[in-house]
Amino acid sequence: MNELAGKLALIGRGIWRNRWLAIAVMWAVGLIGLGVTWFFPERFEAQAKVHVDTMTVLKPLMEGVTFQPDIDQQVKMLGKTLVSRPNVERIANDPSVGLLERGQSSANEKLLDFLMKNIKVDQSGGNNLYAITFRDTDAERARKVVDRFVRLFITSGIEAKQRNSDEATRFIDEQIKDYEAKLADADTKVKEFKLHNMAVANANQQDYFNRITAIRDEISKTTIQLQSADHSREALRRELAKENPYLPGEAASSSSLTPDLDARIEMQKRQLDDLLRRYTEAHPDVFATRRTIRELEAERRRDVQIKLKTQVTPPPGSMAPTNPVYQRLRIELAQAEALVASLQAQIGAYRVRQQEFQTIAEKIPQAEAELMQLTRGYEVVRKQYEQLVNRREAASLGAKMDRNSSMAEFRLVEPPRVSPMPVFPSKKHLAALLMLGSIVVGMAVAFGMTLVHPTVSSERELREFTKRPVLGVLTVLPDPRRESTLRQERLRVLAVVGAYLFIQFVWIGWMVFRSFYGIH
Repeated sequence: MNELAGKLALIGRGIWRNRWLAIAVMWAVGLIGLGVTWFFPERFEAQAKVHVDTMTVLKPLMEGVTFQPDIDQQVKMLGKTLVSRPNVERIANDPSVGLLERGQSSANEKLLDFLMKNIKVDQSGGNNLYAITFRDTDAERARKVVDRFVRLFITSGIEAKQRNSDEATRFIDEQIKDYEAKLADADTKVKEFKLHNMAVANANQQDYFNRITAIRDEISKTTIQLQSADHSREALRRELAKENPYLPGEAASSSSLTPDLDARIEMQKRQLDDLLRRYTEAHPDVFATRRTIRELEAERRRDVQIKLKTQVTPPPGSMAPTNPVYQRLRIELAQAEALVASLQAQIGAYRVRQQEFQTIAEKIPQAEAELMQLTRGYEVVRKQYEQLVNRREAASLGAKMDRNSSMAEFRLVEPPRVSPMPVFPSKKHLAALLMLGSIVVGMAVAFGMTLVHPTVSSERELREFTKRPVLGVLTVLPDPRRESTLRQERLRVLAVVGAYLFIQFVWIGWMVFRSFYGIH
C-alpha cells in the first residue's frame, strides 16, 4: 500500500507541475466534444412484438387424419428469413416509409446493407414470441419500417402456407400421373409374361416333381408288365413253332365228336398256361390242373372210341383242314403281340410326358424368379401409388383446413412503437463520456510531459533516478510569500477547472432535458 501510495503521489506531483497544460488540453477536448455532441445524430429504437399461436383445437382433432406440417419449425424459418434482400427492397422502395431521398427512385446498396444489418427479428420470451426492432435517427421512420415488417411477417406466414399447400398438391398430382403410367406399364408386363408362360406361370415346381415321380413309377410298373408280356409272347412263339397246323383225319373226326370235352380241355389248358406264368411246376394248382387235363383227355378218348364204333371210318390218309391248338396259339400270340405293342406305346407316351414335365420343371425356377421380380416391381409401384393417393387426400383435406381455419394465428401483442428516449449512445451519454474523457486526456498529457522532461522532488526519487547514493539534502525553509503564491495558484486552478465542470454539467443537463421532453 505504501508503494502504491508513493506512485500515486509521484503521478499527482507530475500532473501538478504541468497543470496548465492539462487544463488547456482538457478545455480543448471539452470544446471539441461540445461540437461533436451537438452534431451527433441520436438514434431511436422502434419495436413490435408478434405472437404466433400454433396450438388450436382443430390440430389435435385432425391428427392422423390429414398431413400436418411442423408449424413451429416453419414459423422459426419464416422469422429467420424475414430480413431477406427481396423483403428489404420492398420496404425500402415504399415511398410512404420515407427511406428514399428526394429524387431517388430505388434504394441503393448502402441503404439496403444498412437496413439488413439494423433490422432484427428475435425470439423474445417464449418460442413463438417474436420481437422486431429497428433503430434510426428518425423515430417516425423507424416506426414505419417496423410496422411494414410486422405486416410482411403476418402476410408472409399466410401466403407461404397457402403457397406450400398448392405446390405440394401440384407436385403430388404430377407424381400420381407418373406412377399411374408406371403402374399400367408394370401391369402390362405381368400380363404379357403370364400369357407367354402360361404353362409355368402359375405352376408349382414341387407338383411337377411329384408328377415326374409318379410317371417314373408308372414307367417302372409298365416296364415290368412289358417284360412279362414279352416273355409270354416268346413262349407262345416257341409253342406255335412246335405245333403242327394240320391234324390227321382220325383226330379231326375225334375232335368233332366231343366238342364239350374239347372246350373244357381247352379251358383247363389256358388256365394251366396262366398258372405257369405265375408259378413253377411244383405248385399245387399246377399239379391239380394237369391232373384235371389228363382226366378230361382220358374221358375224351373213351367217348371218341365209343362214337367211332358207330360211325363210318373216313378214308385213310385224309387230313383235317386246321389244327384247333395251332389256331388258339396263333390267336394268343396275336393278343400277346398287341399287348406288347400297347405296353411299348404306353411307355413311350409316359417318357414323352416325363420329358415335358422335366422341361417345365426346369423352367419353373427361372419363370418364378422373373415373375417375382415383375410382381415385386408392380407391388412397389402400386404401394407408392396408393401412398401418393392417400397423401393427396390428406393434402387436400389440409388445404381445406387452411382455407377454413388458420392452423397458426398471428397476434400483434405489442404494436410498433418508438421509445421516447434515444438509445445508447445518446447525446447525454456522449456528453458525459466526453467530459470524463477530456479530464483523463488532460491528465494523461500532463503526466506524459513529466515523463518526457522528468524532475525529482525528493531524495528517494533522486536516488531511484540516478542509481547513485545521495550525499546530502537541502531543506527549503517556510516562506509566507511563497505559501501565498502557491495558495493563489491553487485557487486559479480550481476556478478554471470548476468553470469547465460547470459548463459541462450545464450542457449535460440541457441534453437530459431535451431527451426527456423529446426536443430534437
